Amino acid sequence: MSSLDGLSAHSLFGSSSHGLTYDDFIVLPGHIDFTKDDVDLRTRFSRRIELKLPLVSSPMDTVSEHRMAIGLALQGGIGVIHYNNTIEAQAEMVGKVKRFESGFITDPKVLSPEATIADVDRLRQRYGFSGFPITEDGSLGGRLVGIVTNRDIDFEPDRSRKLRDVMTTELITAKSPIELPEANRVLRESKRGKLPIVDGDGRLVSLISRTDLQKNRDYPEAAKDEHKRLYSAAAVSTRDEDRERAAALVEAGVDVIVVDSAQGDSIFEIGMIEHLKESYPDVDVVGGNIVTMDQAKRLIDAGADGLRVGMGPGSICITQETMAVGRPQATAVYNVARHAREKGVPVIADGGIANPGHIAKALALGATTVMMGSMFAGTEEAPGEYFYQDGVRLKRYRGMASIEAMELGGEKRYVQGAVKGDGPGSSGRRPKVAQGVSGAVVDKGPLAEYMPYLAEALRLSLQDMGQRSLAAAHAALDAEELRFERRSPSAQTEGGVHNMHSYREPPFGFKAQK
Repeated sequence: MSSLDGLSAHSLFGSSSHGLTYDDFIVLPGHIDFTKDDVDLRTRFSRRIELKLPLVSSPMDTVSEHRMAIGLALQGGIGVIHYNNTIEAQAEMVGKVKRFESGFITDPKVLSPEATIADVDRLRQRYGFSGFPITEDGSLGGRLVGIVTNRDIDFEPDRSRKLRDVMTTELITAKSPIELPEANRVLRESKRGKLPIVDGDGRLVSLISRTDLQKNRDYPEAAKDEHKRLYSAAAVSTRDEDRERAAALVEAGVDVIVVDSAQGDSIFEIGMIEHLKESYPDVDVVGGNIVTMDQAKRLIDAGADGLRVGMGPGSICITQETMAVGRPQATAVYNVARHAREKGVPVIADGGIANPGHIAKALALGATTVMMGSMFAGTEEAPGEYFYQDGVRLKRYRGMASIEAMELGGEKRYVQGAVKGDGPGSSGRRPKVAQGVSGAVVDKGPLAEYMPYLAEALRLSLQDMGQRSLAAAHAALDAEELRFERRSPSAQTEGGVHNMHSYREPPFGFKAQK
């Protein structure tokens, strides 16, 4: 007889003919011989994309645009920018993420002495930069002759003045080649906002910015590429026309493309994955959504660098009810992750997350990251404006298969192939079948406050499990040392708030389980 209490994950999910959700089971505690600050939350989003936190935002038009992607990456996670927009708009959002924190800026926006202050205004409005190097011919690689910053032009009433009349010409520069730490030292000692990097002939090679130094100091856990730029992810559909979208995203510097389909086990998705891997071998590709091991095998064989798991568990999703197809999320995550882990492919648990405990359970079942929509939709960085209803501050949140989102292009995630007419007299349009709804979520404030709360809760949870890291938790899962137990409906009631006349709700809009 085993001396271990509870069940292994294999016994829990393999011995039941019923699919399980996160609320249907609990993780048993382990032995603690370390502090919560010793818990390592590093993980992988895809084969090559490493994160400091296993938290990801969903590619939904009320959740993930550039502000969300920047905010998450600064905290160590990653945001997936939605495609319910034009190709140009999505590519520009990717560019804003990649330009936000740059280290060496190898493609700075450069002007010539004959440009005007109005030209600076236009570039500043578009890119958010506050300073521009000036070269003789206005190009990178030209001889550096000056620099223009806010202090040179802020109070100049005539915006048609040439930059040669207002630019700063007494320059402090660094010679290329130079390592970033040394360049940063020169920048600090110069007390200037920008440091141009020039070659032996005084030609502009790159630029570094004081604001990036400040960001490095303020966000030491930021998720960055080898060039010290924030990681950026974006979604495309399985349709052939989105191959053009993918090309624009790669041109903008995207690090990983998520092929976004409600049912990802299709010839359409496999064809898109194969195209992306062949065309852009240096860009990771995440496939999904899937819920079974067979589906996982086909997408991995097609070249997927990560798998997105979930079909119908989201709070605004009605796929399981409308389509009668899907799988309870805990069962789906465990089974897909078990197969993917053997192949070294990370798994993203997408949907069904309502509180920090659900995040911990998804990771305990083998997921490497957790993707969330409603959990991030109420933050300041999510698109949209706050409004009040019954005295509660809210933001709008909708499923990508809601009628509203589908009208703007969200149906690409759910409709496979071309829509054709049904015969003579047909309008050529088919009725839209909604698989999602629209609603509202409670204000959760800025990510700078919200993300540390989620990370702290996750560290405490892993500590209670007796696991020092996500890698250790997955090793314990495979060794059947991580133990689980089913929860009856009365056990679920017992585990939440009960027998109280009144109580104060937990922070960030989390509702205690009833």
